[in-house]
Amino acid sequence: MLPRVLITRPGERARSLAASIEAIGAVPEPLEVMRLEALPETPEQRGVWLDIDQFRRVVVVSPFAAECLAEALDRYWPQLPVGVDFYAVGAATAAILQERLGVRVHVPVRNEVGARHASGAQAQGDTSEALLALPSLQVLNEQKVLVVAGEGGRPLLAETLAARGARLTRLAVYRRLLLTPEASMQQRLASGDYAALVVSSGEILEHLAGWCQPAALNQPLIVSSQRLVTLAGSLGFARCRAAAGATPDALAAEVARACQLDGADVDHDDLEKG
Repeated sequence: MLPRVLITRPGERARSLAASIEAIGAVPEPLEVMRLEALPETPEQRGVWLDIDQFRRVVVVSPFAAECLAEALDRYWPQLPVGVDFYAVGAATAAILQERLGVRVHVPVRNEVGARHASGAQAQGDTSEALLALPSLQVLNEQKVLVVAGEGGRPLLAETLAARGARLTRLAVYRRLLLTPEASMQQRLASGDYAALVVSSGEILEHLAGWCQPAALNQPLIVSSQRLVTLAGSLGFARCRAAAGATPDALAAEVARACQLDGADVDHDDLEKG
């Protein structure tokens, strides 16, 4: 029987993750615990979109934020202004900006799309820390910087850019709505009736922990960063493994190792907690 893998990624991005998991010989099953919802446009948002040419750098933190930004700029800017540099936390976000807006996008070295950096950045991956390692974001000297994100979330990116001298504007363009798992999925989480659980959001991980009984806490948990490994350990998950990043292929590759598919070594990079 093929291993069944629960995936928690919300929205359209769940499809590409499911396809990558199918490609390694596992069966993806969606566990819907979060919905992303664009916020109604406010006068503040409209003012930012109309003044986008005044920003030296625009930093976009997620694929859904990129979609919201692209839709807004399509409304107000038939032709984008020059002199604005775009940055993305992760390759998926960068790809949307490049496709929808036709812009060059700065991303961490390993995942860069549309722009090349001869930097020796030590932090790599689809994380805020990796983006902040780019040389062009080290000294900002009163430059106007826009961060496009969802409500809430980690303050690290905005706080660090401001500390480096940016005149920062953080604009929330969507909200995350946490959902109660369906009864059948609550039962699966209680019994650990799955081969692996894939989570790439700290908010989702904390939300799910309340439904996970000991059997589930001892099943493989695949996360997208070392930060989430630490969080998972504090929540009681005993078999947490960090993928090489948040991309579908990286997460699927770690699922393959956890489930010993295609001869993968189950102990490689296994990060036991507790």
